Amino acid sequence: MTRSVWVKADDAVGDWDDRRARITAALESGVDWVLVDEDDVERVRELGDINVAAYRTDGDVTLVDDIDDAEADSDDAEPATQADAVVVGKGGEGDATIDLPEDFSGSADLSTLRRDGDFDRGAYVRILGKEYERFAETAAEEADHTIVVGEDWTIIPLENLIARIGGETDLVAGVTSAEEAKTAFETLEIGADSVLLDSDDPDEIRKTVDVRDEAERERLDLEYAEVVDVERAGSADRVCVDTGNLLEHEEGMLVGSMSRGLVFVHAETAESPYVASRPFRVNAGAVHAYVRTPDGGTKYLAELQSGDDVQVVDLEGNTREAIVGRVKIEKRPMFRIAIETQSGDRIETLLQNAETIKVAAAKGRTAVTDLEAGDEILIYYEDTARHFGEAVEESIIEK
Repeated sequence: MTRSVWVKADDAVGDWDDRRARITAALESGVDWVLVDEDDVERVRELGDINVAAYRTDGDVTLVDDIDDAEADSDDAEPATQADAVVVGKGGEGDATIDLPEDFSGSADLSTLRRDGDFDRGAYVRILGKEYERFAETAAEEADHTIVVGEDWTIIPLENLIARIGGETDLVAGVTSAEEAKTAFETLEIGADSVLLDSDDPDEIRKTVDVRDEAERERLDLEYAEVVDVERAGSADRVCVDTGNLLEHEEGMLVGSMSRGLVFVHAETAESPYVASRPFRVNAGAVHAYVRTPDGGTKYLAELQSGDDVQVVDLEGNTREAIVGRVKIEKRPMFRIAIETQSGDRIETLLQNAETIKVAAAKGRTAVTDLEAGDEILIYYEDTARHFGEAVEESIIEK
C-alpha cells in the first residue's frame, strides 16, 4: 500500500506567514499534499512543486482539467495555478457549520461531490458522532479522498471506517503528531491510506514523513545459504550502482544471476587500504544480473539509469528505497559464485574479483576474494519465476 502525508495549511492555522511556514516545511520534508484555501493555491505553486488540495468554500475552484482544456484552446493562456483536488466540507455539513440533514440525499456537500467533474474530489468530515461516521461513509462513495478528523483523536472510529470504506477511497486520518500518524497507519493492521497533519513543528512534519516511509517499507526474510563453488570467470562488464543516498554500514543490495535467489552484497562503506570508502556505492556484479526494486520486482543491472529507484536492504531484512544517481559499467575480472539454498536449490551470481566487494557471511563481512566453499552467505530466496521483472506462476529454467 502506498501511504501519503498531507499537511493542513488553511486559514484556521493562522495568517499567511504561519501557513507559508507550514507549507515550506512540508516541501522540505517530502510531504505529498498540502490542504489550503482556494485563495492560496497560486501562492503555494510559487513556493514549490507539491500536490495541492483546496477547500471549496465559496464559488468554484479552478482545477487541473479545467486549465488544461483552456490552454488547449488558447496560445496566450496563463500558466496553471489551480488545485490538483477540491475538498468539500469546510464551512458546510462536514465540519458542522451546517447541520446534517436527516436524509443524506438532501446534503449540499454530497450534492457538490456528485456534481463535480472527472477529477480528484475530497470530502472533509469531523467525526462528532455516529451520524458523522455514517456521513463519511456516504461521502466516500463519491470522494477520491475522504478526510476524517476528530476533536479527540483517540476516539475517532477509525477501525470502523477502515473496515467499511478503506477499499473504495483514499482514507485520510487527521492527526496532530507523528506518534498519532504511526497509530493511524497501523490500525487494524491495514491502517489509513494517508494522514492529515495539523502541526506547526517542522520536526514533527519530518517525523511524520519518516513514519510514512517506514510504514511503506517491506521486510524480507533473509536466510543463509552455503557456498559450493567459487571460481575465476574471466572478464565481464561490471556494474557499480552509485546512489543519491548515503548507505549505512550494514546495508547493501540484493543481486544475482537467478531472480529466485539474490545475494546480499554490501555497500562500499568500509575503509580499505586500497581505496577510500564509497558509502553511496554497491559494486553489484555483471550487466546480466538482477537487482531487486522497491516494488518487489527486479531489473537487470544493465537497465538501471539515473533517476531509477532501487531497493536497499540491511542484515535484518529491513528495506528502503534509494535513487540511482549514476551507473558505472566497466570491464573487470569476475568470480562465479555458486550457492546451495536451504531447500537444496542451486543459484549463482557473478561478482568482481576485488577485495572491496564484500558479502554478508555467517562469519561476518567477507571480501569475495576470501570466500571459500563451505562458507554461508546471506541471500533472499523466493521460489518463483519472473517475466519482465514481475513474479509469475510458470515454469522458467535458470541455470
